Amino acid sequence: MELDQNPDVVIVGAGIGGSALAHALSEAALRVVVLEKTLEHKDVVRGEWMAPWGVAEADRLGLTGVYEAAGAHRPLRHVGYSEFLTREQAEAATLDWRNTPAEQPLCIGHPKACNLLNRCAEQAGAQLFRGIQRLKVTPGTPPRVEFSWQGRDFSLEPRWVVGADGRNGVVAKQVGAELTHDEEHHLFSGMLVEDAHDWPEDLQVIASEGDAHVLAFPQGEGRVRIYLGWPKEDRTRLLGPEGPHNFLRSWRIDCVPHAAAIYNATPASPCIAYPNHDSWVDHPVREGVVLIGDAAGRNDPILGQGLSITHRDVRLVRDALLDADQWSQAIFDDYVAERRERMSRLRVACRIASLRDAAFGEAGRALRQEIHERIDARPELAAPVAAAFRGPEALPAEVFSEAFTTEIAGEPIWSNLP
Repeated sequence: MELDQNPDVVIVGAGIGGSALAHALSEAALRVVVLEKTLEHKDVVRGEWMAPWGVAEADRLGLTGVYEAAGAHRPLRHVGYSEFLTREQAEAATLDWRNTPAEQPLCIGHPKACNLLNRCAEQAGAQLFRGIQRLKVTPGTPPRVEFSWQGRDFSLEPRWVVGADGRNGVVAKQVGAELTHDEEHHLFSGMLVEDAHDWPEDLQVIASEGDAHVLAFPQGEGRVRIYLGWPKEDRTRLLGPEGPHNFLRSWRIDCVPHAAAIYNATPASPCIAYPNHDSWVDHPVREGVVLIGDAAGRNDPILGQGLSITHRDVRLVRDALLDADQWSQAIFDDYVAERRERMSRLRVACRIASLRDAAFGEAGRALRQEIHERIDARPELAAPVAAAFRGPEALPAEVFSEAFTTEIAGEPIWSNLP
């Protein structure tokens, strides 16, 4: 394949965000080159659940049907179990999407989705180059992209560059958009299991008990993507060859009726620990360069918002590029403002979820119980976390305010709580 020397857009990163945007822009007859450092997409133990508001974004990109045709799974019920609730209390609050007009969530394996979108982008006309090395992006008018591929050096000056190279990417640093992040609250990991045939295939679950915060999202045919949050002081819990089995042991909890289906399942992926915190860049646009997805800042994974965030980023950046005759930083003003507010609200929602579900130790357990009791007495206090399903813009600004969130946690949520 001969490289297009005059593309309209160079996208760095062939993950879900980069390849979804490549597909969208190529369908609009723009010339797109996608550069990817890896030779294959690997399981990154995350990024496999799309919230209802994210599915609505995928709809607007024409991708939901693509995912479903490739075998995406649609959970129909959500239950939040807890050691502070009886099974009956927890299930009385079930979110049931079977008989409502609301969009259902969607689950699809991350490597599978990346490969699927890569094919879609190429079929639409994008050029994808894998195994690139020595990438350098220089902002400007026009921007410059230098890299090596298969022993040859290349230099391109497209009309625009999109940094979609994820949380460990280089584009943000190279254009001076350094990520900052808040303090780690606890540790988190994901793992795929199979042979969990006794787990209801329409049921996704979040639960907390003792020193374990667990989540389960079925993928069909006995495969379930599970997650675990645990105290940051116990950093070695999942290390070594016994890590996956220790992960499964954390599912030996009483509050989830079907937990045995998980702890008796078979690990089908690695489990990689990473901290729970938010990160952000102050301004994800430079002259000639825009950042999307994790490259532009990511949300605490406790509420699984990554895919939804990325699909909205793709839609907004697509619209900004296609709606403007002249490309400049200014065409992304709406994207920057919307993303800043969106990520601020989701940061609050995830902090509340961390305190409610993943505060550990004696003091942490007491805090979790207090929050559950407050929400039980005043159900409206659950509103911030509802943003994870409905979308952050669907709720009034005041539910993310310090005054409202202090009522939930008993003190300001960014103080030194357990």
